[in-house]
Parts: sequence; C-alpha cells; structure tokens
Amino acid sequence: MNIFITGGTGYVGRPLIQTLLKDGHIVRGLARRGSEHKLPPGCHRVTGDALDFTSYREQIGPCDTFIHLVGVAHPSPSKTRQFREIDLKSIECAVLATQFTGVRHFIYVSVAHPAPMMRDYIAARSRGEELIRDAGLNATIVRPWYVLGPGHRWPYLLIPAYSLLSMIPATRDGATRLGLVTRNQMVRALSSAVRRPAQGIRIIEVPEIRRLGSDQPDR
Repeated sequence: MNIFITGGTGYVGRPLIQTLLKDGHIVRGLARRGSEHKLPPGCHRVTGDALDFTSYREQIGPCDTFIHLVGVAHPSPSKTRQFREIDLKSIECAVLATQFTGVRHFIYVSVAHPAPMMRDYIAARSRGEELIRDAGLNATIVRPWYVLGPGHRWPYLLIPAYSLLSMIPATRDGATRLGLVTRNQMVRALSSAVRRPAQGIRIIEVPEIRRLGSDQPDR
C-alpha cells in the first residue's frame, strides 16, 4: 500500500511506521517543521501542520490509505480544551484533506465508549467518527481505551481489578470494552487494517485489537 500517516512521530506512530516499512509499504509521514527527524528512516517526510489541511493536502497523493493518529498525549480530564483544539481539529482537517485525493481507506484511532469518565475526550473522538461517516469514507475505526507500553505502565496495577470485574456479569461488558491493550497489539491491529481495507465502516474494539495483535508474530 501507499500510506499517508499523521501522528507518525508519536507513541504508536513511530513503531507503526517501522512495521509498515518492514512489510514493504510506502509510507509518507506528516511532521511539523523541525520535527521531521523524529520520523523513522525510510519514511518519506512531509512537512506540514495537522491542524491546517491546506499545508499537506497536496502531498497526500498518490496514497491510497490514510492513517490518522494525532491526539493529545496522556489524556486526562484536565485537557478538555486540548481535546477540542487538537484531537477534534486534526480529524476535521484530515477528513477535509482526503476529499481532495484518491484515498480509498481511512484508518482512525478513536477511543472505547461509552465510558463513565473522560467525557470530553470521548466526545471529541466520537465527533471524529461522525465526520468520517458523514464524508462517506471507507474507514476502519480502532477503539482502544488505554495503550500499555514504555512510559505508559501504571495501569498494569489495574489488571487484578479488571480480572475481577470481568467475572461479574454486571460489570463484564464494561471491563471488556474498556480493557487494556499493549502498544504492540495496537501496531499489529493497525497494520492488519492496512492489509484488509474496509468497505464501508469497520469498528475494531478492544477484544479484536487483542486478537489481531495475537495473530501476528513478534518482530
């Protein structure tokens, strides 16, 4: 595939680009001026602003797949304004940008919902999903809750509580939907989505992220 990716310098973006390149795909990564060096070697660097679609829309072609990973790092209830100004604004721009191109498959990392917390974060990501649907895009929407990995390990302390909640009928659904996934599982699920373009809208929830992550061998 010929892939355009936003958020490629981030926590999931860098290992995802490395995996896609190993799989033989051509990858173009968007980065702000001065941050281009953070993109992995072998990635074609595109200088632009994810919050201004006119800065990169002409650079998307001839990509057939668009992956949107831009978002606030370490989301918390105190970052309501950033969710609107970064998460929501960037997906608005991404959807607008793809309408000027030949992109056939849009991949969006949203968030698991409903949930009893992080309402503003969920609202921004849910609106992003609506924008994709309204634009009539063929899209894969991936809904993790919390992604474990380097620098993101404290939720490991919650694993015993998750195990208990998953055994109680009244809380089993929520514990499953809002379960923890690893960064490796996310990368594998996203690379699987690249290989299997959606027709219409496909939703990948936490259980499928885990399954897709387990179906592929470690690198």
